[in-house]
Amino acid sequence: MKITILDDYQNIIQKLDCFNLLEGQEVQILHTSEKDTDQLSKLLQDTEILVLTRERTEISESLLSKLPKLKLISQTGKISNHLNLAVCTKYKVAVAEGVGSPIAPAELTWALIMNTVRQIPEAIEGMKQGKWQINIGSSIYSKTLGIWGYGKIGQRIAQYAKTFGAKVVIWGSEASRNKALEDGFEAAISKEAFFKEANIITLHLRLNEQTYGIVKATDLYLLKENACFINTARAELVEKNALENVLKSGKKFYVGLDVYETEPIYDKDFEFLKFNNVICTPHLGYVEKNGYELYFSKAFENVINYINGKPSNIANPEIL
Repeated sequence: MKITILDDYQNIIQKLDCFNLLEGQEVQILHTSEKDTDQLSKLLQDTEILVLTRERTEISESLLSKLPKLKLISQTGKISNHLNLAVCTKYKVAVAEGVGSPIAPAELTWALIMNTVRQIPEAIEGMKQGKWQINIGSSIYSKTLGIWGYGKIGQRIAQYAKTFGAKVVIWGSEASRNKALEDGFEAAISKEAFFKEANIITLHLRLNEQTYGIVKATDLYLLKENACFINTARAELVEKNALENVLKSGKKFYVGLDVYETEPIYDKDFEFLKFNNVICTPHLGYVEKNGYELYFSKAFENVINYINGKPSNIANPEIL
């Protein structure tokens, strides 16, 4: 069967150990992200199995309607908003769900927190310009770190913060706050108190209808002077244009971003890159060697099982 793997930006997938699982199969790998549905459908005309690299390409009804040969979509990680399972079922395309890991996203989040609080990138850039100690950052110790969302990633961040001597405060669902209290951390009494009291806030929520645009400009204006706002979850969790507008207002705070409404970004004049108080990374949260081996090995196993007539981890088994 013709297999296509999408969005291999780094030309790395073929070098993974787990790629050997596809030995002997007809495999096409696309290294750029094609956003035009008509152009993408032409590239995928003969594709029977599609392997996705997380959520880099939206699988829309418009696209599926143009791919009559497609039988299986094998997802790396869990299904999210980039793919509508009901629409896939409508077009009789099976969807195999993979596994995820909180390790790489949590570590990347902590790296962004450290770099934002200590203002390390700015200092590095100063040295490249022949300057010495152009700024002064701050420490994590004794600060209040607010975590919105206390799932697998949020729980790891809380433990990192504890090790660094920070006070941890959780906001989120009642279940999240109760779990945080059980683990010995604090729970904010309200969203307003959460934003007012924290020195650092990091988002770890799933994006869905309830959380879309859940962080408002009014929330960001509540941040303390020199506070840090970190988003490695989803850009759409923040109300559209809210972060940009608050930054332009002159409010003094720092931002670390790994996620954006439109990706990839090749524009050197991208708005957030213009702010000295914003650190941007190119969605590196899950982009790590061990994580890739985990994600793609399961995706490839699901592909081979399907080819061998033993479908596995199918999220819409009713079409089989």
